[in-house]
Amino acid sequence: MSLPAAGCRLNRADGDRCPLTRSSLSPLSRWHRDTKCELSERQADYYYTLLPLLPRQERGVAARWRLKEERRAPTSPKLRGVMKTSHSLGKKGVQDHLQEAISHLKPLNPVSLSISSRTDAGVHAFSNSAHFDLQRTNNKQPFTGDMLVQAINFNLKTEQIRITHAHRVPDDFHARFSALSRTYIYRIALGVSWATMLPLVDQDLCWGLRQTELDVRAMHEAAALFVGTHDFSSFRAVSNDMSFKSPVKTLEVACIQPGSSFAHKYFHRKIPFLELIFRSRSFLYKQVRRMAGALVAVGQGKLSVRQLKELMEARDSLAYPQQILAPARGLFLAKVDYREADLQFSQQQLPSTED
Repeated sequence: MSLPAAGCRLNRADGDRCPLTRSSLSPLSRWHRDTKCELSERQADYYYTLLPLLPRQERGVAARWRLKEERRAPTSPKLRGVMKTSHSLGKKGVQDHLQEAISHLKPLNPVSLSISSRTDAGVHAFSNSAHFDLQRTNNKQPFTGDMLVQAINFNLKTEQIRITHAHRVPDDFHARFSALSRTYIYRIALGVSWATMLPLVDQDLCWGLRQTELDVRAMHEAAALFVGTHDFSSFRAVSNDMSFKSPVKTLEVACIQPGSSFAHKYFHRKIPFLELIFRSRSFLYKQVRRMAGALVAVGQGKLSVRQLKELMEARDSLAYPQQILAPARGLFLAKVDYREADLQFSQQQLPSTED
């Protein structure tokens, strides 16, 4: 097997060579580049990475970081939810923007970001969570959390995504699979005949209803049906992977509470808000929006509590009335919880630099 020229990265999928710039290599690295190289395969990222044979301490220390981000889903159709998308479609997900921002830090390793919750287009986040590994060159010390927050936010430029916190975590931490629970909040504004009645800070950040009141008592009774372990087949949308995922989920919380406008202290018109809160370890595709829509339908008198119970018992995704689905703009991922011990990084976990 013939190796590519030293100092190059070979993409396993298409075979394109991407020569490393001279400025990106130290003098010692350039000397080794011209003499001898080793080939290492990273199966997870589908890359063959060509590394100069350097003393171990010059390769830098790989550090795993956990990020917390907040996001306002833009109205632009060019952003498609959280997950990485095909650039040939001319659209990017939150994961694309974050990986691109991290890649500007020039790590040794290919950037691969894992996100805790894979929300769809139009959904916002008060606090999402992600992790990635970052290996710096020339034995540079890992970034501090504050430096990483500032650097990534700078590289995000005008995107409506902000990193609020970064801290180092153990190498076995996983943003998605280590999560204990996820909490979603659905915001509803009442008495909104047209969108311009809302303050600008609430535009596209809630579901505005014409009704000035909902039957909140009936909504509480309906929400109680969701709590516990149930088959939520009727509350998941059709997706490519639905046959591989169990529809049985355990909801710890499903409740309704009074809310408020983001500008309630200063806006000239009082607009009543409600918040629907759902907490579980995981959710099915569009499950929260379907549950929120069903609760609103109960509050409007379009659906009775008995009919909602029959819908749950049907265990059929196609049985859900599409006209009551809650729009994405009112949904926020509010919190992702972890065991405190899973987040604690110890200096004893650092690898030895001795050969």
